[in-house]
Formats: sequence, structure tokens, C-alpha cells
Amino acid sequence: MTQSHPRISKAVIPAAGLGTRFLPATKATPKEMLPVVDKPAIQYVVEEAASAGLSDVLMITGRNKRPLEDHFDRNHELESALTRKGDAEKLAKVQESNDLATIHYVRQGDPRGLGHAVLCAEPHVGNEPFAVLLGDDLIDPRDPLLARMIEVQEREGGSVIALMEVEPSQIHLYGCAAVEPTADSDVVKVTNLVEKPAAADAPSNLAIIGRYVLDPGVFGILRKTEPGRGNEIQLTDALQKLAADESVGGPVHGVVFKGRRYDTGDRSDYLRAIVRLACEREDLGPDFKAWLRSYVTEEM
Repeated sequence: MTQSHPRISKAVIPAAGLGTRFLPATKATPKEMLPVVDKPAIQYVVEEAASAGLSDVLMITGRNKRPLEDHFDRNHELESALTRKGDAEKLAKVQESNDLATIHYVRQGDPRGLGHAVLCAEPHVGNEPFAVLLGDDLIDPRDPLLARMIEVQEREGGSVIALMEVEPSQIHLYGCAAVEPTADSDVVKVTNLVEKPAAADAPSNLAIIGRYVLDPGVFGILRKTEPGRGNEIQLTDALQKLAADESVGGPVHGVVFKGRRYDTGDRSDYLRAIVRLACEREDLGPDFKAWLRSYVTEEM
């Protein structure tokens, strides 16, 4: 009989990075607030958490991240102005970010890596399993990856990471998983993890992407984890220890994702994400695609 595990309600979103790849745009604006069509990237991530039933969101922030708090707060002056104009459509768009979830904030302080950012969440999370969503990866809402990961974690316990097949030549850009198959075609058991290996040393072409559902046992490991690659505390190192010793926090499984993912952490991929999402919008897509076809034809 399958064991039942506690229902997950909390999400952690690390958002303390400096966004140096997008300078000068991020000199005074957090990279998480850069627009993807007409919403900031961070709103897509919070919407994903809320859609998966996670009503409690903790953002790990740093200096100059106040616009994140302002975006998810009420703007009474703007709402009053739109109400007086009778612009119900824009009012609804402004208000939708207010009620997505209960959002809390804590500062990371020293930028010591993703593992350290997750460790900053321990006082808020406590002894519960929780989700971690990285803001550079946007997952299409038609492909409910996080909901599937939560389902696997509640059934199997331990931790669950999101994996995606990439070209072997690209695996050095990611954490990489060694895996064993399970009875579910989209679920694997993780036996080892390597952070950004050379192609020749990679145990597979399964890359870790920015979604995790973690057992709270990861906190004890992170507190003892020495800085690794880049002199940062790597979450991958802690997960590797969880995979090697299930007595600490259960097994580590992976959900192999084959859906639509938009990478906004790279300038070229960020532009592609905007184009793809704009093309799929009912209000923007037809005219935008017609212009895009004409533009591409002229440039060829």
C-alpha cells in the first residue's frame, strides 16, 4: 500500500540575483521584473505556484528588490484612478497579482549560491516538504509540471527534481542526473547528481531545470555543505547526498519534463520566450505573427 505524505502548501522563490547578464536594464530594475510580453517574469512563477495549490510563497530577496514587494501589493492610487475611469479590464489586470498567494519576503544577505538561498527559507518552511521555483525558468501553464512533481512527492516521499533532456553538448550548462527507471514512464529514481559536468563525464543527458520539491531534511545537509563550484553552496551537492543516503530525507526522484519551457535567464532565450508567448496570445498573436512573417521574409 502506498504511503501518504503531508500535503505541500509552501513555495520558495529565490530572487536575490543581480541580473548582470541584462545590464544596464537591471541596474535599477530587478531582473525578475523584466516584462515577458506584458507581465513581469516573476508573476508567471507565482501564478504557477498558485495553480499547483501552493498558497504560501516565500521570496528570497536582496538589496534593490523592493519593486517585487510593490508589484504584489495593492496600489490604491492606481486602482482608484482606473475605477473612476470605469476601466474594468485594466483594473482586473492590476489586481490579479494581489491575490495570487500570501507572499512573504526574507533577504539572503551574502550571495552564497542557490543552496544558501534555500537554507534561508528554513525558519519559514519548518519541518514540511516545500517547492522551490527558479524565476529564470517559465513553465507553460498548459504543462502542469509542478503539480505532477507534488503528486510524485506525496506518493513517494523524499525529494523530486525536474529533469529535461538536452543535447549532450549543452549538458555542461546544467546539473546532470544519473537515474534508474521506475514503473512510471515520466518518473525516474535519481542515484547521483553532478553539477555542470563536461560532456564526456556526464552520466546522462538529463538536465536539472528550475523546479524542485524538497524534503525538509535538505536543510540539515545544506548547513554542513561546503562551498563548491563557483565558491557557492550548491543545492545539487545537497541533493546528491540525499540520493546517496535515503535515511536522511527519503529518496530523490525526477520527473522528466517534455513540455513547453521558456528560459528567461539568457538574453537570446528571453527574446525567444517573448516572441513565442506573444504569438500564442489571442489578443496579440494574429497581428504579431503576420508582422513577424513579413519581417522575416524581408530580412531573408
